[in-house]
Amino acid sequence: MRMDVVTIFPEYLEPLDVSLVGKARARGQLDVRVHDLRAWTHDRHHTVDDTPYGGGPGMVMKPEPWGEALDAVLASGGSGDGGPVLVVPTPSGRPFTQELAVELAARPWLVFTPARYEGIDRRVIDDYAARCDVREVSIGDYVLAGGEAPVLVMVEAIARLLPGVLGNAESHRDDSFAPGAMAGLLEGPVYTKPPVWRGREVPEVLVSGHHGRIGRWRRDEALRRTSENRPDLVAGAEPEAFGTHDRATLAELGWEPGPDGRFGRSSRPVEE
Repeated sequence: MRMDVVTIFPEYLEPLDVSLVGKARARGQLDVRVHDLRAWTHDRHHTVDDTPYGGGPGMVMKPEPWGEALDAVLASGGSGDGGPVLVVPTPSGRPFTQELAVELAARPWLVFTPARYEGIDRRVIDDYAARCDVREVSIGDYVLAGGEAPVLVMVEAIARLLPGVLGNAESHRDDSFAPGAMAGLLEGPVYTKPPVWRGREVPEVLVSGHHGRIGRWRRDEALRRTSENRPDLVAGAEPEAFGTHDRATLAELGWEPGPDGRFGRSSRPVEE
């Protein structure tokens, strides 16, 4: 997979040289190219922003450097690479989810456009949307100083899904939000050696060797953690996502099915 990042702070992307992403780059599994937007400016101050039309605080990134930079990046792909997905980090975009990470991991070429100030002149996004698959994406309901941190988040989430990047190909199968047995649930607690630490023991079921009981315990713990930390995921789940044992666990946690089959908080007090 190829990833291009156009930014005014190339040094912000240096973490892409370490950990799993760095190793994947070194092995040639991931081709990451970071470009300095200021290379496509033509004044001695390397200006990339100007005041907004209509007034208001802050500055807006100019269309000319972005247009030249993206034209150059797209032209470097060659006719055989296919068009890239243009990923625009923005607080006003669609949420970045594990589902979207899986979708983007299946694409051969991504181009990221982390902005600064009040964002990029809208004409740039509209222009490239006419010829590329453009995704405006948000990593959360908050505002950062720039889009580089979201790029780091998205690149790592996507890269770890690529074949051969993780040492154990099964490692991401039970991640929170990952498709599979725990789909739609947060991952439960995990434990390792020693069996007793500061008087705290590993749950007996995990050392029982009984794979059926272990699987059920993990599912129940995922239900408990999701109920506590992300009740919206339980409330929004399709009724068929929960089996008979799931329903019993949810009832213990204070949930009950409504007329449409979806679960909501019970009005009955939860037994301790």
